[in-house]
Amino acid sequence: MHVLLQALDLVLSWQVIAALLLGSIGGVIIGAIPGVGPAVAIAVLLPATFSLDPLVGLTLLLGIYGSSMYGGSLPAILINTPGTAVNALTTYDGYPMTQRGEALRALGLAYGASFFGAILSIVLLILLSPVLAKIAPMFGSREIFLAALLGITLVIVAHKGQVAAAGMLAGLGILLNSVGMEPVNFTMRFTFGLNWLTSGLDLIVVVLGLFAISQAFLLMVEPNASPKMDGIKGKMSSAICEVFRYKRVAATGGGFGVLMGMIPGVGEFTAQFFSYTAARRASKDPDLFGNGSPEGLVASESANNAVPAAALIPLLALGIPGEALTAMMLSVFYVHNVVPGPALFQGQLHFVYALYIALLLLNLIVIVFMLGSSNLLIRLIKVPTRFLGMGILILSFVGVYSLRNSSIDCLIAAGFGVFGLILKRLNLPIVPIILGMVLGSIMEVKLRASMAQINGPLDFVNRPISGLLATAIVVIVVVSAHSSIRERLQQKHEKQAPAEAQ
Repeated sequence: MHVLLQALDLVLSWQVIAALLLGSIGGVIIGAIPGVGPAVAIAVLLPATFSLDPLVGLTLLLGIYGSSMYGGSLPAILINTPGTAVNALTTYDGYPMTQRGEALRALGLAYGASFFGAILSIVLLILLSPVLAKIAPMFGSREIFLAALLGITLVIVAHKGQVAAAGMLAGLGILLNSVGMEPVNFTMRFTFGLNWLTSGLDLIVVVLGLFAISQAFLLMVEPNASPKMDGIKGKMSSAICEVFRYKRVAATGGGFGVLMGMIPGVGEFTAQFFSYTAARRASKDPDLFGNGSPEGLVASESANNAVPAAALIPLLALGIPGEALTAMMLSVFYVHNVVPGPALFQGQLHFVYALYIALLLLNLIVIVFMLGSSNLLIRLIKVPTRFLGMGILILSFVGVYSLRNSSIDCLIAAGFGVFGLILKRLNLPIVPIILGMVLGSIMEVKLRASMAQINGPLDFVNRPISGLLATAIVVIVVVSAHSSIRERLQQKHEKQAPAEAQ
């Protein structure tokens, strides 16, 4: 109880409340504008948060992260265009409901399911925090190294059909992180005698280039578009409350969101897939899924909004981000010399609780805001895409320059922006590069620290947690390779069958 009171004292400061309001409402607006998304917004705002108190900065970023999915469901349901990538599954059942004249009902179910999943996730994690505080100290250097390696492995195998590309891009991220002066013997790596590479490639510069500037370029080179939507009539509160008719589906979706969010490299898409599949199997009308099923809509939205709170678990307990957005947040910790990991749960549990309380409050703020703002959001998001791209580009370069007042950083960010644009045009993933940079740094530090304590490779797996993590890595690699080989053999057999028939 004393820890909770300390956390409340932190959260109820005017700076945190202001960050909650700005992050939650701003996140809804950003999520509702197709083509922007939370990654771009967080990348642009990241340099500004370095001058803020760590709780204030993280609350602002978490507000955007957690609330953007609420806003992303609006265009997904009304015009069949997801506002954020994780709202893609929402279009399957949301847009057909709109075509049937049930737009208000679809939006209400989406908002209600999002709120239900988020609150369930936060409550579960607040209850689990004392358990995590006991488990986290069991992770030493070798366990954190293996957990980071597991995270990279999961990120790679999660990109089905692009495993080789994801692996190479993750390797590129690890290589980029090694540029500059290494932290132990202070030798230069891959600087080629260039003084401006001595301090390495700044993560924020790379993030702004790959996410924000590349998206700005993409919006500016594509044909100009301004989405057209009709207004919503009716009482939103009644539509939101209808989610309690599907509370079993929402609870299942929230549970999958918590489980998938806690595993690095998995995230919203896997949680949605499991939730949607489970809801379809248990439904009395499975044929309605994909054609305007309220259960399908609830399953999708409850799962994706349960992930943000759960994604903080590997970040806070082990210092290991599970995706690009939490990787960006990790830099806020480092700037303020707050080291996430076992020590955070042992010595600053009130800070962890404060983050969860902030998440709880931001969901309350969002659901109140959504009660009467849908028609306002429809007017706000009718922004021409090229104008939007120019605004993102300007803000990105301002953010890059403000980091170190360096024009070279701007050129580096522009270069990564072009590279990011190429990757997007080729439909290749960007996230492995960022996670490769972040997790590569963690792996190098922890590997060097653990080398002083081991005499051979088997010493890495001579403890229960390290053995379990190593086994998980081997199993995941073997299962992924087996699945890939089986799919290729099946495709080869399907191609040969018509030829043999002729």
